[in-house]
Amino acid sequence: MPTVLITGCSSGIGRSLAEAFRAAGHDVWATARKAEDVEHLAGAGFTARQLDVNDPEGLKHLAEELEARHGRLDILVNNAGYGAMGPLLDGGVDAMRQQFETNVFAVIGVTGAVFPLLRRARGLVVNIGSVSGVMVTPFAGAYCASKAAVHALSDALRLELAPFGIQVMEVQPGAIASQFASNAQRQADQVVAAQSPWWPLREHIQARARASQDRPTSAAQFAQGLLAATRKSPVPAVVRLGNGSTALPLLARWLPRRLLDWVLRKRFGLLRPL
Repeated sequence: MPTVLITGCSSGIGRSLAEAFRAAGHDVWATARKAEDVEHLAGAGFTARQLDVNDPEGLKHLAEELEARHGRLDILVNNAGYGAMGPLLDGGVDAMRQQFETNVFAVIGVTGAVFPLLRRARGLVVNIGSVSGVMVTPFAGAYCASKAAVHALSDALRLELAPFGIQVMEVQPGAIASQFASNAQRQADQVVAAQSPWWPLREHIQARARASQDRPTSAAQFAQGLLAATRKSPVPAVVRLGNGSTALPLLARWLPRRLLDWVLRKRFGLLRPL
C-alpha cells in the first residue's frame, strides 16, 4: 500500500486530498496544526499527526515515525499554507516574513525532512502553488509572491531531485471551495486599520480576499483531478485545476501590461487618487 503524507489537512483542499488518496488505496498520513483538527482526522480514520510545518523538531519526529513504520514515503503533498491579504506596506516585513515561513520555507523544510524516505521509494513531491503566483493582484502581494516562489522552487527541485528518481509536480489551483476566503478576510481585517492610507478601499480589499470563492470548483473535484495527475507516467510538471486556473495565466501572459494594470486597478478601486 503506497504511503502519502499530506500537510494542512484540517479542511478544504487538504482534507479532500486525504479522503481521495485513502479511497484510492493509499495509507494517508494527514497532518494539521491544531490539536482539535488532528482529533477530527483521527476520528475519521486517518493516521493523523499534529504538525507545525515551521517546527524542525516536529518534522524530525514525524520523519522518524514514518521511517519506523514504513521505511519509505511514496508521495509528499506540501499543501499547508494561508493567504496574507491587504496592502503590502500595511502588512510590512513581518507579514511578508510570516507568509514566506509557512508557504515557502516550509516546502523545503518538510521535503528535506523526508527526503531519505522519498529517495528510497523513488517517490513524488506535490507542491500546491496557486494561479495567484502567475496572475498577481493588488491587496494580495505577499501571497502572490509566496506562490510565485513555490513555482520557482518546484522547478528547481524537479531538476535537482531527478537523479534520485524523485518526481516533482507543481499544482496551480484556481478558485476552489474552501475556508481560504473566510480566513483571508479575517487576516485582512487585522492588517487594514482606520489609520491605513488604503482604509477607503477596505471593501475592495475584502473583495480580493473573497476572490478565491468566485464560482469555485469543489475541493472534492480538485482532489480527484490531482489524484489522477499523480497516476500519470511521467507525472506532469505543472497541473492547473479549478475555475480560472487556465484563463487567468493566459490573460497574464498575453494582455499588454498597461491594459492588465488598468483592468486590475479598476477591479480593485485603484483608479481614483487617494
